Amino acid sequence: MNSIGSVLVVTSIDDPTADLVTAELHDRGVPVTRFDSGDFPTTLAVTATITGDGLSGTLSTPSRIADLASVRSLYYRRPSGFTFPGLDAQTARFALAEARYGLGGVLASLPACLYVNHPHRIGDAEFKPSGLAAAVDAGFTVPPTLITSNPDAARDFIGRHGPVLYKPLSAPPDSLDGSSRTVNVADVTADEIDDAVNTTAHLFQHRVDKIADVRVTVIGSRVFCVRIDSGLLDWRTDYDRLSYSVVEPPPGIREALHAYLSQFWLAFGAFDFAIDRYGAWWFLECNPSGQWAWLQEETGLPMVAAMADLLEKGR
Repeated sequence: MNSIGSVLVVTSIDDPTADLVTAELHDRGVPVTRFDSGDFPTTLAVTATITGDGLSGTLSTPSRIADLASVRSLYYRRPSGFTFPGLDAQTARFALAEARYGLGGVLASLPACLYVNHPHRIGDAEFKPSGLAAAVDAGFTVPPTLITSNPDAARDFIGRHGPVLYKPLSAPPDSLDGSSRTVNVADVTADEIDDAVNTTAHLFQHRVDKIADVRVTVIGSRVFCVRIDSGLLDWRTDYDRLSYSVVEPPPGIREALHAYLSQFWLAFGAFDFAIDRYGAWWFLECNPSGQWAWLQEETGLPMVAAMADLLEKGR
């Protein structure tokens, strides 16, 4: 099947959010080519030519052929990494780099394509210090934050801005005895700081005295705000304790959301805020690849339709 004007959906096989969006686009008669970049080169093939007329060529899966010159939009979610199990370690490293810069470079260079989001811009926005600095520039209220490898600086910051949380700067995949695990957000006191801090960079942040959280999902021009009540330090640690309500943002928040996304050239963002007892919204982070579809089920907000609208329209 030749899918001219396709929407490309780049994600892993197990992605319920992408499933919903793909089904919605299919129901609308919009051609979709879905694939995992980790399928390359086994069941995914690319042939791209760059001439004076620009980039052209095809991307092929077992059931679709997408014309690279007429892709209307690309929905980049969370694809798996390239793997080359049949090669020795050194050759596999070379093949992985070539795949990343070859296939990855083609996908990042599609003409007249709307990216949701562009993979390079996702990478930029995933740096937490960059995100916090951009949030200040956009006009959000941001908790005092320290990034350091100096134990004395950490103790001094906790003394001046306590209570303070420790937050991981990244979320690398990790496992123990076959089970996945993450580094959780946690309270930290000055007497817990030791010389282990000087082994790498650490992020410490003033803990907002919050009464609730808000997840704000921005899809193009659409803004969906959901208040989350849990009583938890980090609501993501126990979804069974969460209750949801649709809310309107305070004055200035909508403008700041779009200003933030514009700094990174993003069309989508999943923002987290803490609400204090005075009703102020404190910016915590923005995930350029964040989850959102479960909020439609909990609230009835038309978020899948909004994403399909954006991808169908394209640039």
